[in-house]
Amino acid sequence: MITTEPRMTNLFLQLGLDASAEGIARFIREHQLATDVEVVEATYWNDAQRQFLSESLQADAAWTTVVDELNEALHEEAVKAATGL
Repeated sequence: MITTEPRMTNLFLQLGLDASAEGIARFIREHQLATDVEVVEATYWNDAQRQFLSESLQADAAWTTVVDELNEALHEEAVKAATGL
């Protein structure tokens, strides 16, 4: 049973990352991904982080929406570049 509400702050806590608003913004800014790199394939995750993200997406778990939001944020610059925005 999940006792932690799935939201970005709690996702970062779950991943062992700085969950402050500034820490989340900095992580997203500094870890942008190319359009052809899936969020779970990013080289900066450790095995436990990668497994959690992968299982969250595959199981359509409560965390799926938040992991999708992180995925979109990490691809924002690449999407902008690809679309000329």
